[in-house]
Amino acid sequence: MAKYKLLFTETFYRNLKAIPAKDVKRIMSRTRQLADEPRPAGCQKLSGRSDRYRIRQGNYRIIYSIRDDQLIVVVVKVGNRREIYDR
Repeated sequence: MAKYKLLFTETFYRNLKAIPAKDVKRIMSRTRQLADEPRPAGCQKLSGRSDRYRIRQGNYRIIYSIRDDQLIVVVVKVGNRREIYDR
């Protein structure tokens, strides 16, 4: 399988600043794994959005979209599971 390129939005970086450093390391590790497998076990397609997926990392959720035709994964945002879907 071809390796996907990861792109990050400004929103993702802003969200990351509000997360404790110990959790950021785990989140970034999990996010980098999307380059090898954009639909890992446990990923869920978000309802109401045809192009968005989410993966869990502890109490945090990583929201991303996949462009299979261009081999790109766009990481849209990250946040606590209680707050991520409100925005």
